[in-house]
Amino acid sequence: MLRQPPQKARPPADPDAVLVAAANTHFALDLYRKLSAESGNILFAPYSLFVVLSMAYAGARGETAAQMAQVLHLPPLRERLCVAYEKLAALLTAAEAGAQTELNAANGLWPQAGYPLREEFLALLARCYGATVAAVDYHDPDAARRQINDWVEAQTRAAIRDLVPLGTLDPLTRLVLVNAIRFKGRWAGQFAKEATTQAPFWTGPQHAVEVPMMEQEGTFACGEEARAQLLELPYAGDELAVLILLPKHGVDLAEVEAALSVENLQRWAETLAPRTVRVGLPRFLLAQEVQLAALLRALGMVDAFDQERADFSGIDGRTMWLYVSAVIHKAYAAFDEEGTEAAAASAVVVKMRSIPSPPEIVRADHPFLFLIRERRSGCVLFLGRVVDPAAPVV
Repeated sequence: MLRQPPQKARPPADPDAVLVAAANTHFALDLYRKLSAESGNILFAPYSLFVVLSMAYAGARGETAAQMAQVLHLPPLRERLCVAYEKLAALLTAAEAGAQTELNAANGLWPQAGYPLREEFLALLARCYGATVAAVDYHDPDAARRQINDWVEAQTRAAIRDLVPLGTLDPLTRLVLVNAIRFKGRWAGQFAKEATTQAPFWTGPQHAVEVPMMEQEGTFACGEEARAQLLELPYAGDELAVLILLPKHGVDLAEVEAALSVENLQRWAETLAPRTVRVGLPRFLLAQEVQLAALLRALGMVDAFDQERADFSGIDGRTMWLYVSAVIHKAYAAFDEEGTEAAAASAVVVKMRSIPSPPEIVRADHPFLFLIRERRSGCVLFLGRVVDPAAPVV
């Protein structure tokens, strides 16, 4: 029996929401290019990182702010960023479809107890990002770390544990900013569990691993470009979907990665059309932890990490006093017959100086890319590369 995706008209997203979603996607692809230099599976949540770094940017000034704005592809006016983020957050909140699709994001701010932060900075984070504030004492770093990690664990329903590792915080820490995001979506057309069978997934031309391959036939939005087949699998509610980029046989995954751009993603999405498709998708679980300071420096966010040049005077009013010592990110995603569960958390640690015809076949039995997106704005929530679905998750 063919499953027909919902056919409801979606009004266009607000231009400001599209603006910040495009900035997020630019940043996501820039960061992906850095991460893809390493072999193996990849998973990260660009939206989580984009939001937490934007919160830090709210307190940046001078060249530090200019570099952060360039790396994050931010609009030139801070106030417009605030309004645009609020509109995008509202769009993502509206994408929830009751109990079948959950999308929750939360922002938190943990300053040193008694440390004077500018009221304007706190007010902006509260108004634009809905950030909660909880003072801690970094003279007891382990207690502060547990408090932050417990909050992240609660926000992600225990999908992300121990975000801030031992040794990250110390008595010089003055502020930790955190974003946590959790997504759980049921497929609009679910895979029947009895149709899942063990099948080969070709990790290379001469090597395959046995994986549980989910299968169904239905009507889905799909298409192709010169290098890849494109398939969009919607979640319940039709506002969120995963876009699969599957290299054509004989095409290396690196060629598809090289073609990734905001413009191409938009063009590919616009050319998708409903077709009868026989879908094969491996059941898999990915998890990844990344320390991002070096990658962000390589992208051009240099001064923020430099004790001698960082300017976060918008946070505490003191020039050349605070700097970013770490940017930590953890992400998790599980794809099965019912749908997808994904979660991520990101932290910025600020110290004082010292991601009907015969059916067409889309069978993901070799390495592919996936993007979980909000369909109207194109905002990329999670971005991943599956090279080996059978690889153990550490």
